[in-house]
Amino acid sequence: MECCLIVQGRVSFAHKISIWATPLCWLGYVMLLDAVIFRLKGNSLLCNRRREFYIQMPLSIAYWLLFEFYNLHLVNWEYQGLPENKIELCTGMGLAFAMIMPGMFQTAELIGTLRLFDRFRIEKLRVSNRVIYGSIVLGFFFIMAPLLISREHARYLFGLVWTGYVMIFEPIVYSSKGESLLRDLEEGRLSRILSLFTAGYLCGFLWEFWNYWAASKWVYTAPFMKDVKIFEMPVAGFLGFGPFAWEYFCFYNFCRLMKRNPVSKEPEE
Repeated sequence: MECCLIVQGRVSFAHKISIWATPLCWLGYVMLLDAVIFRLKGNSLLCNRRREFYIQMPLSIAYWLLFEFYNLHLVNWEYQGLPENKIELCTGMGLAFAMIMPGMFQTAELIGTLRLFDRFRIEKLRVSNRVIYGSIVLGFFFIMAPLLISREHARYLFGLVWTGYVMIFEPIVYSSKGESLLRDLEEGRLSRILSLFTAGYLCGFLWEFWNYWAASKWVYTAPFMKDVKIFEMPVAGFLGFGPFAWEYFCFYNFCRLMKRNPVSKEPEE
């Protein structure tokens, strides 16, 4: 793949392959991580939890398409060099979007397996009903505000989109006894949160690195710090990769609530 990216301007076949740089690199990254995790733990997503992987892929696509919907109004990024063939376009973008969730989660799992943040703790957070309801109300305002104002001003509010769904999903998952990072804070544990945030930034760096060299790529039109970039991404936008990982975690565990079996009731006599 690296050779194709280097010579894509001189060899037509290499250019064709480089159009698929992002989905192919991400698929390879997920497979590599899985092998490392299996070697360390004897248990991994692709080897032992394949059903979970098959669930994550469509959820990853669906959630990213929600951000694409916002981008129709905010216009914070656009795509260049996309293939003209619709089947190739949908397949490539679908594979790239499908790898977002497994890529971040496996990166966080590897960091957690290495126990890099196990010693990090904070004072226990008290989660009250006021915190739960206040977070949901504020989150709802965050996700709606960018859609209710003009495009000229909405493009400055992308930060609300990247945090608003955390503020809605996380309290719901916490209150429903699901896998919640809010509960980690309630217990004073930071390891999983730091693992996810670190995974978000590591994956963000790789996304931007592979995208920068790809023939089919995205470029940013966000209004902040346009000239201070990490590859194609303005630094202000790059800071959102950490919360982005938390957002995907909340969304995934919110969806998991829906498949839980309801508590069975004793038959009435």
